[in-house]
Amino acid sequence: MNWISEVVRPKIKTLFKRETPENLWVKCPETGQMVFHKEVEANGWVIPGSEHHLRITAQQRLKLMFDQGTWLDVPLPDAPADPLKFRDEKRYADRLKDARAKTGMTDAFKIGFGRVAGLPMTLAVQDFGFMGGSLGMAAGEAFVRGAETALEKRTPYVLFAASGGARMQEGILSLMQMPRTTVAVRRLNTARLPYLVVLTNPTTGGVTASYAMLGDVHLAEPGALIGFAGPRVIEQTIREKLPDGFQRAEYLKEHGMVDQVVHRRDLKGTIARLCGLLMQVPAEGPAVEAPAEARAEAKVEARAEARPVPA
Repeated sequence: MNWISEVVRPKIKTLFKRETPENLWVKCPETGQMVFHKEVEANGWVIPGSEHHLRITAQQRLKLMFDQGTWLDVPLPDAPADPLKFRDEKRYADRLKDARAKTGMTDAFKIGFGRVAGLPMTLAVQDFGFMGGSLGMAAGEAFVRGAETALEKRTPYVLFAASGGARMQEGILSLMQMPRTTVAVRRLNTARLPYLVVLTNPTTGGVTASYAMLGDVHLAEPGALIGFAGPRVIEQTIREKLPDGFQRAEYLKEHGMVDQVVHRRDLKGTIARLCGLLMQVPAEGPAVEAPAEARAEAKVEARAEARPVPA
């Protein structure tokens, strides 16, 4: 054997080991491009170059939307944790426990009240990280509480939808949230308060079949998957090849199901303008007091004009 292969390797490779953060890079799901995590965060969790919109948590969404990133959390009502005592490969109670530990949320909804571009607003956000943003009793109660908050404070109600549909572990009780949320939307309409929906990736199932498609205006993020059943299920059912981009936000806009596809960086301004129009808020901002020197000059000119002219 070659003597080089028999040489004893040093056991101490280096005296100082450099620690590398695990989340230093973010890989684009579309192009495979590696981008600095801080650069993606500064860009609103959108990959620079490919403009791919990453999924974000409810906390991140509220921070991007509210002025100065501050808001008041709306307390959510309690709901039965496991009404059917459901069990498949794992107990439903254990799944809820794991999801709560992972996300730090009690369920898939988070409601916030604050100002968006100076306009008071109530925002409801579904977090896809909590069991796929599925709709159950707790999520239905949270949506209704958000609508009640908007009614109480006379603000627009804006929903950011992200869900895989109704939660199967709650059976018919989860399906009953569809009419309940529909009634809440009807109350907003009766009170003449705007209800805007932002469809994010993905929004499917019973959520699409109920409150996610009842908005006064429907916005969508670029590339978001929006539909009831998935494209693979539809292809297997109709036994036909679906067109390119089917059920994506841009396709739905072309066919009249979405009013506008808006980049994440423009969402805040777009929502504020739409809510301002629907709430009939004056376009001009608050009156700004003139500087002291300008006020003094105006007073001198006014006195000179008021002085009587000699005969």
